[in-house]
Amino acid sequence: MPKKGITGHDDWVLTEALATALVALEQLEAKHQPCAHMDDIRKLLSSGKEPAAVSLHLAQAKCRLFPDLDPLEIYREYGIGEEYG
Repeated sequence: MPKKGITGHDDWVLTEALATALVALEQLEAKHQPCAHMDDIRKLLSSGKEPAAVSLHLAQAKCRLFPDLDPLEIYREYGIGEEYG
């Protein structure tokens, strides 16, 4: 069976990259945040995905970017209960 797309899991890779980029951009001072691009990233992330799945990707991205922070606090910040932690 031929793989779908380039990697076989293109959607997953793009979703992870977009989530990581958005979380990183959110860390910039407000005056340096590219708000229009960030809005576009949010639209791309949410396209065809459940809101809970988007929240999970964002929380996981923040956990990767900030490994010293408490993961459960990060998950709560994104509205995810301990059942996912």
